[in-house]
Amino acid sequence: MKTIINNARVILPDNILENGFVAIEDGKIDEVGQGCKNNEADTVIDAKGNYLAPGFIDLHTHGAGGHDFMDNTVEAYLGVAETHARYGTTALLPTTLASSNEELYKTLETYKIANPLNKKGASFLGLHLEGPYFAYEQKGAQDPKYLRNPEPDEYNAILDFSDDIVRWSLAPELPGGLEFGRALKSRNILASIAHTNAIYEEIEDAYKCGFTHVTHLYSGMSTVTRKRTFRYAGAVEAAYLLDDMTVEIIADGVHLPKPLLQFAYKFKGADKTALCTDSMRGAGMPPGEYMMGSLTNGQKVVVEDGVAKLLDRSCFAGSVATTDRLVRTMVQIADVPLTDAVKMMTLTPARIIGVDKSKGSIQTAKDADLVIFDDNINILTTIINGNVVHSIKL
Repeated sequence: MKTIINNARVILPDNILENGFVAIEDGKIDEVGQGCKNNEADTVIDAKGNYLAPGFIDLHTHGAGGHDFMDNTVEAYLGVAETHARYGTTALLPTTLASSNEELYKTLETYKIANPLNKKGASFLGLHLEGPYFAYEQKGAQDPKYLRNPEPDEYNAILDFSDDIVRWSLAPELPGGLEFGRALKSRNILASIAHTNAIYEEIEDAYKCGFTHVTHLYSGMSTVTRKRTFRYAGAVEAAYLLDDMTVEIIADGVHLPKPLLQFAYKFKGADKTALCTDSMRGAGMPPGEYMMGSLTNGQKVVVEDGVAKLLDRSCFAGSVATTDRLVRTMVQIADVPLTDAVKMMTLTPARIIGVDKSKGSIQTAKDADLVIFDDNINILTTIINGNVVHSIKL
């Protein structure tokens, strides 16, 4: 099968190719150039001068479209994937919450069943386990009854049970945390710092043990603290001071205000900063009350003001963002150039998770995961592995 997309402003990692075309063959990008490609093709798409970008990659999402991955049904997995695809996501990491082991093992089993059935939604790149090894003081909306320290017998059994885990977020300062980080690194799993009360020196030690990424920077995270008469830098400061540490930010315009979005961009840059939704089941849905986590064991939250909150409004409970909103926020609110905003949603997350040889940029031989959007970053067409899975008539 051959598809040609003509008359597009093609977004490359560092520039925009005006009046560009992309040719797709057998699910891969075959050619990129300027002008109009008129070779015979099974499908010709006229982008009508709109932008053509790599497909968006979300490293951290719990749900969308009324579904949560921890509902532990194939319907939920496919529903989340198809909802996010409508908003430009072509690949994602299904993400868990702190839970019982019984529920977690069920999630691991459901992923294995759902993954090969996912033909119309954002493809799954593996599982991201968020918790349950978190600092109680930085629990955020994580259910405190499930929080505990990492124990080798427990996490090794989980890791042996599933080879689909590609990322695990935890607080490295917990007893056994550094040992766990080394175990993850030995299995080529991304160890990510999250819901942590660590000081700078503890994060520095964690980095040496394989913790190379920071989960939702600023959210559930220590900053400068005073103990008696002395001040200590926290995880936020460590994220900036450790040059090779990568971070992700929830760029929905609510979790982080404009100055912090700009601060992260200025000091970490587009090559070290990924955008993530951290979305729950309310993404793509109207405001109202929803369950965060599974329908049976989750917590009731309210979606209002463009974000999810605990019912007592004491903290946010995940976002309702979709990836197009993240890019739009970075461009229109944080004043970031479009090429860099797109990079933070494509090539940078691809590099962080180690799939940049096949995804994340418009380049020959890479997977044909593409999105067409207008000047306001409204998604018009989503293409995954060369197949159109969502399209609004251009």
